[in-house]
Amino acid sequence: MGRLVTLATRYPRLGALVLGAGAACGFQPLALWPLTLLGVAGLIALVRAAAGWRQAALLGWSFGVGHFTVGNFWIATAFTYQAAMPGWLGVIAVVLLSLYLAVYPALGALGAWWIGRRGTAAFALAFAGCWTISEWLRSWVFTGFAWNPLGVAALGPFERPGLAGMAPWLGTYALSALVVLLAACWWIAAVRRRADWRGLGLLLAPVAAMLAPIGSGQDDGGQGGAFTLVQPNIPQEELNDYRMFEANYQRLAQLSPVRPGQGRRLLLWPESGVPDYLREGYPDRYYLDNYGADPVLARQRLGRLAGPDTMLLSGTTDLEVRNGKAVGARNSVTALDGRGTIRASYAKAHLVPYGEYLPMREILTPLGLSRLVPGSLDFWPGPGPRTLDLGGWGRVGVQICYEIIFSGQVVDPANRPQFLFNPSNDGWFGAWGPPQHLAQARLRAIEEGLPVLRATTTGISAVIAADGTIRQHVPHRTAGRIDGTLPAARAPTPFSRTGNALPLGWAAILLVLALVASRRRAG
Repeated sequence: MGRLVTLATRYPRLGALVLGAGAACGFQPLALWPLTLLGVAGLIALVRAAAGWRQAALLGWSFGVGHFTVGNFWIATAFTYQAAMPGWLGVIAVVLLSLYLAVYPALGALGAWWIGRRGTAAFALAFAGCWTISEWLRSWVFTGFAWNPLGVAALGPFERPGLAGMAPWLGTYALSALVVLLAACWWIAAVRRRADWRGLGLLLAPVAAMLAPIGSGQDDGGQGGAFTLVQPNIPQEELNDYRMFEANYQRLAQLSPVRPGQGRRLLLWPESGVPDYLREGYPDRYYLDNYGADPVLARQRLGRLAGPDTMLLSGTTDLEVRNGKAVGARNSVTALDGRGTIRASYAKAHLVPYGEYLPMREILTPLGLSRLVPGSLDFWPGPGPRTLDLGGWGRVGVQICYEIIFSGQVVDPANRPQFLFNPSNDGWFGAWGPPQHLAQARLRAIEEGLPVLRATTTGISAVIAADGTIRQHVPHRTAGRIDGTLPAARAPTPFSRTGNALPLGWAAILLVLALVASRRRAG
């Protein structure tokens, strides 16, 4: 550790870049959390030794560039499915995104240097508190991109949540602060340069915490509601090809029949599960442009497939029509009963920039740049978290695709659901994106105390219990179905009651403690 710090100190910005890249290896699918702790510990050492605030901020920024480039490199895969833009543009897009996202670690490093530079304990506390605030800012500034908060590295394997089991009392962003404090233990052990029992404790305590069997063996039972969750394994290159629409429907249909003894059940299909427009009232040409799908017949066919005691929840697309012309679209989940009647719907609120809408369209379109998702219409955002009351099928909160990554923004607190449904199309996420997406869905389950059911086109689909354990799953790039009963919801957690006021409160406590420690050191 000492030699690594010495080498990084000689070339601090390059060292920070490498440390950031290494820290991202603690996320799925590698889950090498010791590299996360080592990377953050190295960053703390570099920022603590910074000669001034500018250098401190640049070190945080360099760390962020390496961290987000490695952690988000799966985004480059999306460009390989877009004929309108060259694939190599994906690499540039990842780097450009990382240059922006690195601003937030820079702010965290700057704040820590400013508040806690007078003492070792003060600096560790300030770094943890400022990191919490920087991740919270990243989750909402410019609509937010909350992918891979540091706390994800605290998740245990499928059968237990690990240290992330603390999320109901911390929230994800304060869980990240806990990871920072564990990394700071290694930094303090290095700067003490004493081989005694305290140094040994500082080295071993983070390991013990990360390996703690928190939540292991817990079973909340089930609520009794039956479900069938379908993963059709439709490749991304076939998903939007109109020539494959019927074949794709048949893949879903073959995995969906009711089985003996199921009775009333939910049938859960992924995002983009139904290409047909299911609502009436659009001008005829839009149905014809959608290759002749009549909305009434499409709904009736789905109802017959589902059966009389089944409620189908599937990803769909709705249009916004003004004066006989479609001016926008909604990425929706539609609930259909066995008669083909629309019982409820939800429209995605957190849209993906450049994926579902094109910012600055007037400037970028003439340059040949377009959305990653095919289509000429931009999607419009829905109103935010809503609970759909499906009667005897229960109350469900819906979060479409990457909406599930936004901590504190997935549940309507005035109408708490029994579970969350997270349909997604992860087919353009590469190999690293799907397991990272699943990990963040697990954190939402733990924070909110609610089970999460994920149905995706290509995986990883899963049944996640309210403690974050994965009861069942369909592996990546595999067709399959899961039949079961809904895991039980837990009582509202402290986080579900307070939202992100909870981690911000913890950040405030850490910063106050840092100021107190700084004053004692100065005195």
